[in-house]
Amino acid sequence: MADSELKQRAGEYFRRAYEHHEKGEYEDAVELYSQSIEAFPTAEAYTFRGWAYSFQGNYVQAIADCKKAIKLDPDFGNPYNDVGAYLIQENQWDAAIPWFEKALAAPRYDSYFFPHFNLGRVYEHRREWGKARKHYLQALQLNREYRLAYRALRRLQAMWS
Repeated sequence: MADSELKQRAGEYFRRAYEHHEKGEYEDAVELYSQSIEAFPTAEAYTFRGWAYSFQGNYVQAIADCKKAIKLDPDFGNPYNDVGAYLIQENQWDAAIPWFEKALAAPRYDSYFFPHFNLGRVYEHRREWGKARKHYLQALQLNREYRLAYRALRRLQAMWS
């Protein structure tokens, strides 16, 4: 089968996986993301399968998939941010920092506000209020509609008043 046909098949599996993912049908999503990867592996499919695993509480597999995504496309920012977020879920706050920094340095990423917000969370957890505030503000500058960053910033301001 030609590469173009494999890519098309992988894309169809990916679309179907995402539909199941959105409905909370994570087992079906994982299976379809896996079929997408078998047809034609992409950083996106590995990252999204990792995301589905994270909803099942399987952070070890989620991180492993993100690392596979990074090997395929080191410029893709999503898996770096996701590894950091999964490390936070496993209470490994300090270990998450370099992953968020790598996400911010990634050339191909549409959502730089996420790693800024997540760095804010880490610094707030560490009680480094100034750094937390800085990253929450940067998240809001990049996405004025990002409610979680707004609430986090308001929470910090309330602590200081």
